[in-house]
Amino acid sequence: MQDIRDLTAVLRSNTPLVVIETYEEHRVIELLKRVSTVLYQPLFTWSITQGLTRVDVNMGTQKFNTDPTEILGQIKSTSQQGIYVLCDFHPFVENAPKNVRLLKEIALEYEALKHTLVLVSHAFDIPPEIQRYCAHFRLSLPNVSQLQNLIYEQIDRARSDGLLQSVDDQAVSKLAENLRGLTFDDARRLAHKAIVDDGAITHSDVDRINQGKFKLLDMEGVLQFEYDTSDFSQVAGLHNLKEWLKHRMPSVVTDISDSPKGILLLGVQGSGKSLAAKAVAGMWQRPLLRMDMSALYNKYIGETEKNLRNALELADLMSPCVLWIDEIEKGLGSSNNDDGTSKRILGALLTWMAERKSEVFLVATANDISALPPELMRKGRMDEIFFVDLPDDSVRQAIFLIHAKRRQLDLKLFDLAQLSQASQGFSGAEIEQAIISAIYSARAANMEMSQQLLLDELMKTRPLSVVMREQLSALRLWAKGRTVNAHLSQP
Repeated sequence: MQDIRDLTAVLRSNTPLVVIETYEEHRVIELLKRVSTVLYQPLFTWSITQGLTRVDVNMGTQKFNTDPTEILGQIKSTSQQGIYVLCDFHPFVENAPKNVRLLKEIALEYEALKHTLVLVSHAFDIPPEIQRYCAHFRLSLPNVSQLQNLIYEQIDRARSDGLLQSVDDQAVSKLAENLRGLTFDDARRLAHKAIVDDGAITHSDVDRINQGKFKLLDMEGVLQFEYDTSDFSQVAGLHNLKEWLKHRMPSVVTDISDSPKGILLLGVQGSGKSLAAKAVAGMWQRPLLRMDMSALYNKYIGETEKNLRNALELADLMSPCVLWIDEIEKGLGSSNNDDGTSKRILGALLTWMAERKSEVFLVATANDISALPPELMRKGRMDEIFFVDLPDDSVRQAIFLIHAKRRQLDLKLFDLAQLSQASQGFSGAEIEQAIISAIYSARAANMEMSQQLLLDELMKTRPLSVVMREQLSALRLWAKGRTVNAHLSQP
């Protein structure tokens, strides 16, 4: 009903051109049928295949004027008031000055003719000649209650067709939450697919729903759906971070306005920041989106900012979710050689971080704190800054244990305490690579994996803590007293 009231108000505002960008063409026409009865105006639809047809009353099959230029000329010449829906008309205004001129003349003569053109397409770039005569209208998206009703409609249909075996009502509620941001038609298709794939509605359908939803809202590389989330059982250490996240689990937070906004993970390369970002999504059972900052940038002025806006809008539509921005300093670092693009990107991101209402939890990782603008790190935009230092003795032992189990190595062959001592100053990634190299060495020599082979690989490695000692010392000095140590247990 709200769509009908809003659309009626737009058509009553004496706006000659109304642009509706949507894939739900059928829904738009049904809404306009109801609006036309309120306004007492005839309703016509046009497409290049069907021509012009009156649809508010049944006048039988009609098909004439399939040429876009001719139909505009016909509308301009007729004295009958009416609402004319032009479906997929966007190709006929690109490099088509005659059609653009006809649209403008129809708009200029609105007071005399009262013709309203409704341009319905999936996307419509309005020529500047007619922009001031246009109004935009956006169809509302279904709320959670409507989505639940939609799912149960599909359940009843599948049950009557003998396609349904079981339904978990809690899973239905979860599915409805995750379908937010989709149109009625898209949500209906995904719900139907979730049912017929396995004949049931269970919590296992949530991940498939999220994957299908992301594909429908694809950002062509700027945002990537991370299918392989992790959990903190695969992350050694980070006790402070784990406790912080545990206290802010979605099941614990009851007021959405107080839900956590995001964290910044600062630390050494290879220290497990990216794995921690994946584990946040796994722990909270939320879809994980990764933003590729390098893919945002475009050589054309304004396109980079547009890419960011579209990416953040998609993240809002995917909520509740976790948005991971890896090495954020590489995309937001100030530069004098980009015509101010990085500053505009920063401004747009800061505004979104401060004003967003959606349940998007931001996890940003960074290696170089000096390249980050101070505005990004204030409270209200980031809830906390965690410093992920090199692992200590107990954490290094846990890292060796995790990677040995993952590769099904015989744990009896290894002295974890000795390995930890030999790998002092190593990051988690460097420890993993040493294990991989030792396995290859064993295969090449036709030997079994052994403690000595692993020690030999550790001795060959020069970790970043040695190669970049000065930079690491400076980073630790900055982090002391300014950040929360992610590894230390809570007192």
